Amino acid sequence: MKSQKPDRKKPSENRGYVTHSKNNKPINPGRHEYHCTICSHPQRDEVERAFLNWTSTSRMGKQYGLSRDSIYRHAHALGLMEKRRRNVRAALEKIIEKAGDVEVSATAIGSAVAAIAKINANGQWIERSEHVSLNELFARMTPQAMENYAANGTVPTWFERTVGATPTNSQGGSNVQ
Repeated sequence: MKSQKPDRKKPSENRGYVTHSKNNKPINPGRHEYHCTICSHPQRDEVERAFLNWTSTSRMGKQYGLSRDSIYRHAHALGLMEKRRRNVRAALEKIIEKAGDVEVSATAIGSAVAAIAKINANGQWIERSEHVSLNELFARMTPQAMENYAANGTVPTWFERTVGATPTNSQGGSNVQ
């Protein structure tokens, strides 16, 4: 007779099981839970949190006494893979944090910072681009504003807000009328 694992929840009480595995076969939540070493693990919440935060599965295996395969099987069964992908920001933050501890090229750090800047709060990659036509901005200036620009290098406040310039020029004075 098989022994039951301790503190098993009923399948209806399980959290977030997906309906299909990666090979499109239905996942039986009760069967998964019965055989899954993570579902009955006393530190299940910590294991799942570590996985979602991009902790190395090898490190997790050593820390919690689990195999990498069991971690990935559990993640697929509970739909944690997509949640982890959306949390790519955590992985990039780890790279940036380690920059002072290991020898990393400036290019790698710059790439990680640039990548993290393109990820929104939902973990989605957003390509941001902004194009400002200075010719169009100068065309909008009044003749008086053009004369002021030619004489002192000052531009109207709306011009700076549009371009995103700083309020002072390199000599420390104001370049806004």
